[in-house]
Amino acid sequence: MGRQWRCCLFVILFHVLVVSGSVVKHLPGFDGPLPFELETGYVGVGESDDVQLFYYFIKSERNPQDDPLMIWLTGGPACSSICGMLFENGPLAFKGEEYNGSVPTLVKTSFSWTKVASIIYLDSPAGSGYSYARTTRAFESSDTKQMRQIDQFLRKWLTDHLEFVSNPFYVGGDSYSGKVVPGVVQQISRGNGKGITPLINLQGYLLGNPLTDDNFDYNHRIPFAHGMGLISDELYESLQRSCGNDYFNMHPSNAECLNGLRAYDTCVSDIYTEQILLPNCEVDYVMPTRPDGRRELKESRANESSLPPPSCFTYRYFLSAFWANDENVRRALHVKKGIGKWKRCNTVNIPYTYDVASSVPYHLNNSRQGFRSLIYSGDHDLMVPFMATEAWIRDLNFPIVDRWRPWMINDQIAGYTRTYSNKMTFATIKGGGHTADYRPDECGVMFKRWIDGEFL
Repeated sequence: MGRQWRCCLFVILFHVLVVSGSVVKHLPGFDGPLPFELETGYVGVGESDDVQLFYYFIKSERNPQDDPLMIWLTGGPACSSICGMLFENGPLAFKGEEYNGSVPTLVKTSFSWTKVASIIYLDSPAGSGYSYARTTRAFESSDTKQMRQIDQFLRKWLTDHLEFVSNPFYVGGDSYSGKVVPGVVQQISRGNGKGITPLINLQGYLLGNPLTDDNFDYNHRIPFAHGMGLISDELYESLQRSCGNDYFNMHPSNAECLNGLRAYDTCVSDIYTEQILLPNCEVDYVMPTRPDGRRELKESRANESSLPPPSCFTYRYFLSAFWANDENVRRALHVKKGIGKWKRCNTVNIPYTYDVASSVPYHLNNSRQGFRSLIYSGDHDLMVPFMATEAWIRDLNFPIVDRWRPWMINDQIAGYTRTYSNKMTFATIKGGGHTADYRPDECGVMFKRWIDGEFL
């Protein structure tokens, strides 16, 4: 009997070490108690739990017992899930006011996806947000390593939150997570098939402006730029002729194509690529280097004394750094002491291997497994143009069951959509950019309709 008790005690202690969550009722910057239920904590994954992934969990404000449960994975890779929670689809957002040295102000949003779903916002991989690793080796990550660790995180988290095991489960994300989310879905599905417990009630996934395949994503920037009037007819025709519509894999000896691409770069270099209609203000991160060695965004030189004006869309990115690095905020969120400076996107400091060249095979496999999916695109994003997303969806070769049509909000066109026989819905967000925060109200309506199985 004593031996059995000692064994049970070991299991309990091990469990506490692996999953630690705390309720948060107040946050610095927000006036009054939080009008929703928030839990934060760490879950250990990887060898000997050497990777500690930080999460924010917000219960659905409608009916958490029955509403869907979703995990949200911000792109980057290595951008904090605060991007999703406080910019795109969470119940709080930064007030657009000039920074005065105090904790930035948070206000309640009207568009939160947590009105109809419970969401786990996860800092993944280690080194993003408040997540960390205990060893140098554990700090190393990759696309496929993330997939395995996120699956492990979910099963441990659900073991600690058994009341959500039966809820319909979805995986969501945007931008670079387009390389990871479809693989996470496949990883969960295969784990379920092997009987790994707890079984996850996986129903589908959704992605916004997802990086998917370099040959699709980069090659469609040029026709998109032409369609938007950013390059001339003559340059576009020259690029088509000299590069053969394969601009990404341009051969270095092709001088005409190379010169055309330089002319293209000159035309768009001062465009804000995430939403081409907005001013080109400073950003606080650097996109991953492409295989051809070219970076996608200029490295920011901004600091506290050289912030962009508050009118810039990116201003709240800097507010988030002031907020997330405030000691009172960290204490309120129960962040482990000793974690270094929080960065919105820690892209350049994490040893990361980009080992998924294309996530199209994952999409194809997930479609064959019968999972439903929503793929949406802001139609003014030059970084991952909607044309690129349309192209790889067509390449899946599933029949169209609901042809191209506008989708409406209050008798106004909010975008366009079509549905395929593999339960995949593609939707554009009119006037949208690279992430949902450029049109949060429209994205909130879109999400509610789709997650509730309504006609978009």
